[in-house]
Amino acid sequence: MESVFEIIAEPNRRAILSLLGSSQQSVGEIERQLRMTQPTVSKHLRVLREAGFVESTVDAQRRLYQLKPEPFQQMDAWLAQFRRFWSVHIDALERHLDRMDHERADRSNQSAPTKSKTKEKTTRSKPRT
Repeated sequence: MESVFEIIAEPNRRAILSLLGSSQQSVGEIERQLRMTQPTVSKHLRVLREAGFVESTVDAQRRLYQLKPEPFQQMDAWLAQFRRFWSVHIDALERHLDRMDHERADRSNQSAPTKSKTKEKTTRSKPRT
């Protein structure tokens, strides 16, 4: 049996999961949108269904596939213990980018030519009567 990460590591399966993230789809719709053959789509859907990532319902002559949230919630819970490692780095990156933006704004304000605000007197001719 493949691990959860081996299952979602396969690019075609990730594409199918992404597509199903927006709405339920039939095999034919998945084929057309991802430009895969029907046997390829069916093979990947079977793996995803057996792993618990998707479920199907019957609608007349077709099967509609949709995501099951539980495996994603379990992965999210497992990954939560590691978020502290990258959240510190993401926060540091955000602070760095903010500093760069402020420095860039300061430089552009310093190099911008200053406009003098002198008023020119205009004379208007008197209207003819």
